[in-house]
Amino acid sequence: MDGKIETTAEAHESDALPRAHAVHADPDAAPTAEQTPLPEALSRKPFDQKSPARWAYERVILYIKNFEEKLDSEHEVTMGFAGSDAGVLRIEGVGYFDPDIVTFYGSDPDGNRTQLIQHVSQLSVVLRAMPRDSSRPEPQRIGFRLAADLEDG
Repeated sequence: MDGKIETTAEAHESDALPRAHAVHADPDAAPTAEQTPLPEALSRKPFDQKSPARWAYERVILYIKNFEEKLDSEHEVTMGFAGSDAGVLRIEGVGYFDPDIVTFYGSDPDGNRTQLIQHVSQLSVVLRAMPRDSSRPEPQRIGFRLAADLEDG
């Protein structure tokens, strides 16, 4: 308790706000997704009125964007399938289907089309940096496109 007196409305509003926290060994490390303020677009609709799929989708986008911000021009973000030997997916799209499905679209390292459909209760992914596809002159940055889409609506 910080001793601050709140109205009932302020207390309810505070309870509805998402909480995030992270501690890292290097105190000078770049901020993580949990340490970065939420974009205003995520606050337009009250958090308690979002489906689990929508809220998971929005937070996954924040993690992907934050991860990409730390990559050099020779690497792109991929997603490892946590808890399985299915390999990795070069993230080319992310979606959700209310109330509880998040979908990842992309390709595997051999260029095969790949899609993961995940129930939010099972959501567990590993973000990895892989060398970018040498057939493209610039790395593909899906996180920035996803974040822009959140701002649009």
